[in-house]
Amino acid sequence: MDKEEIKEALYNRYIAPTLKDRDEFVGIEIEIPIVNLSGGATDFKSIREAVNCFCHNFGFEFNAFDEDGNGYSATEPVTGDNLSFDCSFNNLEFSFAKEKNLTIINERFNLYISALNEKLERKGHLLTGMGINPGYKVNNNEFLKVPRYQMLEGFLKRSKKWEYPMYFHPYPGYGAFACASQVQLDVRYDKLIETIDTFSLLEPIKSVLFANSWMEEEPDNLCVRDMFWENSTHGINPHNIGVYEKIPDDINELLEYIYRTSIFCTQRDGHYLHFHPVPVTEYFSQKEIRGEYYENGEYHPYMFVPEESDLSFLRTYKFEDLTFRGTIEYRSGCCQPFSDAMSIAAFHIGLSEKLDEVNELLLNDTVLYHHGYTSGELRKIMNKKELPDFIDKNELKKLCVQVLEIAKAGLKERDYGEEIFIEPIFERAESLINPAREVAEGLKNGKTMEDFIYKFSKLAPRKRLACI
Repeated sequence: MDKEEIKEALYNRYIAPTLKDRDEFVGIEIEIPIVNLSGGATDFKSIREAVNCFCHNFGFEFNAFDEDGNGYSATEPVTGDNLSFDCSFNNLEFSFAKEKNLTIINERFNLYISALNEKLERKGHLLTGMGINPGYKVNNNEFLKVPRYQMLEGFLKRSKKWEYPMYFHPYPGYGAFACASQVQLDVRYDKLIETIDTFSLLEPIKSVLFANSWMEEEPDNLCVRDMFWENSTHGINPHNIGVYEKIPDDINELLEYIYRTSIFCTQRDGHYLHFHPVPVTEYFSQKEIRGEYYENGEYHPYMFVPEESDLSFLRTYKFEDLTFRGTIEYRSGCCQPFSDAMSIAAFHIGLSEKLDEVNELLLNDTVLYHHGYTSGELRKIMNKKELPDFIDKNELKKLCVQVLEIAKAGLKERDYGEEIFIEPIFERAESLINPAREVAEGLKNGKTMEDFIYKFSKLAPRKRLACI
């Protein structure tokens, strides 16, 4: 394939879907840690028993099994909601079928969490709303015995062997204990660049409001999930992860950006292969690529010739990630305390309705911007426990409140009553205390991790979350 053929294939995969007329839907995925309340490692047998019972009671049907015959993915046929173990049996994920109304998704989330935690607590475990599984140090953090996850585990652990002029963090197994709250929203062709631009500018503010992945080994970082991706093998090509440091000016430049992302996995002869990331610009000029696949307890080499179909395995993890569905998947949010589980989705939905207004606010901002930093650099700064001297905290509070007011107005215009999900976040803006900061400061002042495990597992009162 030459450059123009590749770009045409990328256009058809990523850009063409945004040209289609579609109803505007919301898709939400929430990854949730499972915690052993005794402080020990999660008991996989007990967890699977509780989840199997839940699936039986709620009509979820298992459709995927690991090599030991354990079901790890199940779908409810009426709603289309999916429950799965994410990377390992330490984390549970709900992928909700697309809906127009966020309150409908929230009702099902509350129903599922309430039933699951009732069963799990009887077995000494609990689901809780944190971006890092509190048991990460004692858990069995091996990935699921599934080809895709074994490929991913092998790829991430190559950071111990590959020599590369970048810093690799010492947590290559982070997929077994890092938990996100992700939302997919349909995006139109004519709004694509503006949407990427605006939400890239919002990343530092999102960190202030939603950071919820603190760990003892990285005490000054309130959102270690960012570091996990950026300083892993995923981050070898920075075009595959994080913020768009250079916002594309138009669709052609966006295509050029995608053209310079890297492929790191594919399939051949029933094997899921991983390999050193190769930029698309170079991929199809390679005569052969050396990959590896996992089988019988070890990784085996496999030489293969690039094919056009490998583009379907192009995996990027941008904070604003354009998908083949004609959506943008917003990936930078941590799992939130359950009482605020829909807040990240509400934030993105509301602001998507008010792109021009929030963009004007940020372009004229001098609280965060116009100090010589990019949005990506500011995101890292705002992830730190201590804010730099150039940040006026009172003005930062006002800016965060202004952004939330715009989001609230956008939600009100949708007329689904979804603004209730953004209301609790005003308190975070006015105090500059996100869940991660609450945990870090609470532990310093005598509270225990168990206190926060229980607190963040509590659902909001129904009167606040009732559908309208």
